Amino acid sequence: MASLPPVSNLLAFEAVARRRSFAVAAAELHLTASAISHQVARLESDLGVKLFDRNAHGVRLSMAGERYLERVAGALKAISAATDDLRQGLGNSLYVHAAPSLASLWLMPRLRGFAEAHPEIALNLSAAHTHSDFALGQADLDIRYGVPRWGDLVVEPLFEERIVPLASPAFVRERRLKRIEQLLEVPLIQSNVSVVQWSDWLKRFSDRRAPERFALRFDRAQMSLDAATQGLGVALESATNAQRHLADGRLKAVFGLDKAVVVKAHFVVYPARHARRPAVEAFLAWIHGEAARSALPG
Repeated sequence: MASLPPVSNLLAFEAVARRRSFAVAAAELHLTASAISHQVARLESDLGVKLFDRNAHGVRLSMAGERYLERVAGALKAISAATDDLRQGLGNSLYVHAAPSLASLWLMPRLRGFAEAHPEIALNLSAAHTHSDFALGQADLDIRYGVPRWGDLVVEPLFEERIVPLASPAFVRERRLKRIEQLLEVPLIQSNVSVVQWSDWLKRFSDRRAPERFALRFDRAQMSLDAATQGLGVALESATNAQRHLADGRLKAVFGLDKAVVVKAHFVVYPARHARRPAVEAFLAWIHGEAARSALPG
C-alpha cells in the first residue's frame, strides 16, 4: 500500500473539511494551525489536486475535495471503530447499515430481541439513503431499499410489502373517503424515494391520473407517515413500515389492505465473504425470522 498518503495528512484533511476552518481543526487535533496547513498542503501535493478553495471568509472543499472526502471519511471512521472495538475487547462486533425509514420504523423496535438473544455481539447500526461501501469496510451488512441491481453482492429479500393509501381515521371520516376517485379531491402526500408512486397505484386501481402537484413531498417514509397521522393528507406507503401506526389506530388503509401494490423492495445485501462471520450468520437468521413473523395477514 505504498500509494497511501500519511494518515496524519488524511486526518488533517478530514478535520478541516468537517470544521471548515484550519484553526478549529488544529485545536481539535491538538496541533498548530500552521502544522495543519502544512499537512493539507503535502496531501494536495501528493495527490496533485487542490482539495480546498481558500478565501478571506475561510475554506471550502473543492469539487475534487468533496469527492475525496466521501471516500476517505468512511475509511477513517471504519479504522476508528475497529480501533475502539479492539481497545474495548469487543472481538465480535457487527456493523449494520440500513435505509433510514426501515431502521427507525421496523428494525429499531425489534433490536431488543436480537440483543437479548446475542449478548456476545456488539451491534453498531447506522442509517442513510446512500449505500455502504463494502470496499471501505463501512459495514458487514447493508439493508437496502429499491430495485436490486447489485450483481456483485449477495442479495436476500426481506419481505413482501403492500403499498396502500393510508390516512388518519379522522381524515377519512371528515373527507368521507369511500371511492378511489375522491383521492384527487384531497391532499396527497408524495414519497419521492418510494418504488411505488401515486401514478403506479392509480393506474392499477382506477382510470385516473396522478396530479401534477402534491400537497407535500418527503424523501423518507417516516415523514410521510407522520404527516398522514397529523391529518395532512393521504400517504401511499408500505403497510409493513406502518404496522405500528395501523395497530394503534393512528392510521388506517383508506380502501383496505387488498387495494395494494405488492413489492419486494427491502433487501439484505453483503459480500459473499461476509457470510462466514458468525455475527453475520446470527443476524441474518434473526432478521429473516423477524421478517417472517411481521408479515401482514392476507
